[in-house]
Amino acid sequence: MNQKTIAKEVSIEGIGIHSGREVKVTLKPSLAGSGINFIRTDLKNHPVIPAHVSKIMLRPRRTSIGKKGVEIHTIEHLMAALAGLGIDNLIVELNSDELPGLDGSSLGFVKAIKKAGITEQELPKKYFYVREPSWIIKNDASIIILPSDEFRISYTLNYDHPLLKTQYISLVLGEETFEKELASSRTFCLEKEVDTLKKQGLGKGANFENTLVVGSEGVINNKLRFENEFVRHKVCDVIGDFYLLGRPLKGHIIAVKSGHPLNIKLLQRIQYQGESSRQAGVGARSLHVGGPPFDINAIHKILPHRYPFLFIDKIVELEEDKRAVGIKNVTINDYFFKGHFPGKPIMPGVLIIEAMAQVGGVLMLSKPANYGKLAYFMSMDKVKFRRTVLPGDQLWLEATVVKIKSRTGQIHTKAMVDGKVVAEAELMFTLVDA
Repeated sequence: MNQKTIAKEVSIEGIGIHSGREVKVTLKPSLAGSGINFIRTDLKNHPVIPAHVSKIMLRPRRTSIGKKGVEIHTIEHLMAALAGLGIDNLIVELNSDELPGLDGSSLGFVKAIKKAGITEQELPKKYFYVREPSWIIKNDASIIILPSDEFRISYTLNYDHPLLKTQYISLVLGEETFEKELASSRTFCLEKEVDTLKKQGLGKGANFENTLVVGSEGVINNKLRFENEFVRHKVCDVIGDFYLLGRPLKGHIIAVKSGHPLNIKLLQRIQYQGESSRQAGVGARSLHVGGPPFDINAIHKILPHRYPFLFIDKIVELEEDKRAVGIKNVTINDYFFKGHFPGKPIMPGVLIIEAMAQVGGVLMLSKPANYGKLAYFMSMDKVKFRRTVLPGDQLWLEATVVKIKSRTGQIHTKAMVDGKVVAEAELMFTLVDA
């Protein structure tokens, strides 16, 4: 399947559920491979915020993204619509800091996208594949993700309220399923929560038309669209939150009473623990070592390094001339722990830089034109060490091209453990014939 965007621009106007401010949103077609990008047109220089897990801002009762003091709130209903309709690339312009609540569901966004039309683009879709189970548990709420060849969500809702007794739904996400079963399900809250939310400055634009308010006798001044509309909306929230991976998900999510905070914690975890790859069209597949993930044998065909100076166990993502991600499993058996603070083993910082550099080397040398060449350091800049790396840690090593020419390359690198940056640096390489 190829990537998709909309055929023409379309606008939607409404009021933010939490801010109460009027907002106009304009959806515009975007280039293949560009992803979903939000633009604040009401601010100087029109700052752009990518819809990505790395930009998440933790805010109560909604999903928000931001950078450098600029934020955009309550994006989950639009993100769910984009995921449900398979939109990969889009520009979202808005003249306020919160998307409109519309009727409290994704339906208004779905209708706008369908009105604009959906068009296929020339690049294949990129998928995020879950490779191993991961979970978050807090009190009686939990969310688990398992490997799967499809995107399935199984959700159990259970509130201490007669109308919100146990509800369960399990379905595979598809365009038809999303439109018919999920898009029109609306956000909700308990009547007893209303005063507390307003004291927190939330729900300024909420009313009985865009929020299902559940009282002791049932839904106040409204009617349900589905008998189990509440659990359907929770599934919609999960879909919107997990589309912040930046690509469609292949995995099975099993959630019990999970909300945005738990969704986001798991989302942030699998961003680094999961292995993302592409369904088709991976640039590195031109290598005669198979597509990512590259095991140690494939790495041997690219890098000249060998034990004890090879610090990459696997390459899990590789996009030619753009980005590479590698893994180093740090164990107590690594030789350098014998002499580097042996009483309290810490991985030497210079070796973390070397590991990042080796991923950068793979990024540069994997290009067919560079087969048989060697990548040498020219310089390193902006080197920072932020945390210690200990035995048992798993280093995720990211290398992203800043500038690349035929003989030189400038690459930004960072190392992470459990999603937290432990080191980063800008490295300059030169390529020479072996």
